[in-house]
Amino acid sequence: MPADERYDATPYLPSRGGIPAHRKAAAECEGCPLYRDATATVFGRGDPHARMMLVGEQPGDREDLEGEPFVGPAGRLLSRALAEVGIDEAEVYLTNAVKHFSFTRKGPGKRRIHKAPSLRETLACRPWLEAELRLVAPEMVVVLGATAGRSLLGPTFRVGSDRGVVRPLPDADGIRCVATIHPSAVLRADDRDAALAGLTADLRVAARAL
Repeated sequence: MPADERYDATPYLPSRGGIPAHRKAAAECEGCPLYRDATATVFGRGDPHARMMLVGEQPGDREDLEGEPFVGPAGRLLSRALAEVGIDEAEVYLTNAVKHFSFTRKGPGKRRIHKAPSLRETLACRPWLEAELRLVAPEMVVVLGATAGRSLLGPTFRVGSDRGVVRPLPDADGIRCVATIHPSAVLRADDRDAALAGLTADLRVAARAL
């Protein structure tokens, strides 16, 4: 990608087709530099007509290698929280605001360490997320973490002050949303039990709103 080229996935979106067509097209996306080092594009998965969509930040190391969202430690914790609330994971759609793994290499063996995607990278990938919202047409979106929140709710979004409340999703006719922490934040928390209880409580708010 030339240095002066816009960060924008729009040229890679198919002109028609459903989720499978968009997943296939996304595999060729070069809308921002993240594609260069990532193993694969990680598109959404789940029920293509789900009433609930969960939107996280970006793929992690395991997701990048397997090509599926929420299959690593954070995904397993999210599955546990969904089950506790009574949400059938087979009936939701799971995706991320950014479709390529953003990372840096550190430590012995130069392990791949998660690096938060930049605002430019997040905005570049937003056309894919907008397409998923249009195609799935959920009634409720659960916004997981700060990156997803800024992508969907704007740059002033703050997890701490904006979580756990049902609100309209901007520029999305009839879709409501509830924001909460990303499950990876639970794994990093000093008090995991309290953090998991908070995540579960927010998911319960979203489930009851349906």
